[in-house]
Amino acid sequence: MDQPTAAKDTIRLYTTAWCGDCRDAKEFLRARGVAYEEIDIDEDLDAEELVLRVNDGRRKVPTIQYGDRYFACSPFDPKQLATELNLPLNGRR
Repeated sequence: MDQPTAAKDTIRLYTTAWCGDCRDAKEFLRARGVAYEEIDIDEDLDAEELVLRVNDGRRKVPTIQYGDRYFACSPFDPKQLATELNLPLNGRR
């Protein structure tokens, strides 16, 4: 998988304000200089429905959209996130 570079590669994080795993995922991306769009599912009911749909009825956050793929990174797993997004595990890309 190529590294995120274009509009089609927009990374969307479906999160909540109280979620520690969400904070960890955002920090992981920031530390690597990766831009993302954050959507708080406590404030956006359509986004909450999407999260429930792509996670078989479970309200898992963070749920991450990359292109047309969705995956939950809960509990936060830096190796999973690095692999899914083709990012370095340590440091900036």
